Amino acid sequence: MPRHHQRKSSAPGGGSQRQLRVGEQVRHAIADILAQGSVHDADLEGHIITVPEVRMSPDLKLATVYVMPLGGRDTGIVIAALERNKKFLRGEVARRVNLKFAPDLRFRVDERFDEAERIEKLLRTPAVQKDLEQDPDSDREEER
Repeated sequence: MPRHHQRKSSAPGGGSQRQLRVGEQVRHAIADILAQGSVHDADLEGHIITVPEVRMSPDLKLATVYVMPLGGRDTGIVIAALERNKKFLRGEVARRVNLKFAPDLRFRVDERFDEAERIEKLLRTPAVQKDLEQDPDSDREEER
């Protein structure tokens, strides 16, 4: 009688343990390549680039690399330069990370910093501050 195993398509953390582990290895490899200045491109030379996250597809053949230039400036120029040098970066990742296939790389701007700043500004608005300062226990006593 065949046994049917159900595999979870993705763990709550954004992928399987293997996806997360390989994503972290690819992230370290790309961060090291960029930190060493191995990519010879005039548009990248003046920028310090942070690589906060790499998300791998379930088959580990596609890596979405989230990047943010220091200060958040020239994001379009940096993404275009990384896309131009994708072949070189893929080859370097293949040498540094032991995988059956070198993943295709795609680069995206990491929007988390902007989103966190937007939420922080929202929390500082007078209406939200008023709600935060209000004592929730006093409302319960009034209802009784």
